[in-house]
Amino acid sequence: MEVTLTHFLIVSTILFCLGIYGIVTRKNAVMVLMGIELILNASNINFVAFSRFGNFGLQGQLIALFVIVLAAAEAAVALAIVLNVYKTFVNVNVDEIDSLRD
Repeated sequence: MEVTLTHFLIVSTILFCLGIYGIVTRKNAVMVLMGIELILNASNINFVAFSRFGNFGLQGQLIALFVIVLAAAEAAVALAIVLNVYKTFVNVNVDEIDSLRD
């Protein structure tokens, strides 16, 4: 059995759907961030798979590397915001935090 583009797309679709499910159904901000990370990983799988099977050279891997850097920066900034929100409200549930005043 040979691994084809379809296999990569199926795995990517599953990861993307799990990420969307995690964003929509979770109230905890950290779980929402984990859903965003799943979506970014699904896009990385697509970039690398299309680069491999579409004969685009190293462009897909290069874009995936930029997405990884973006995800790391997003995680650092978002976790800093979550920690600040927790310090202010003693809660990280996104539906219970309705004001971000000083």
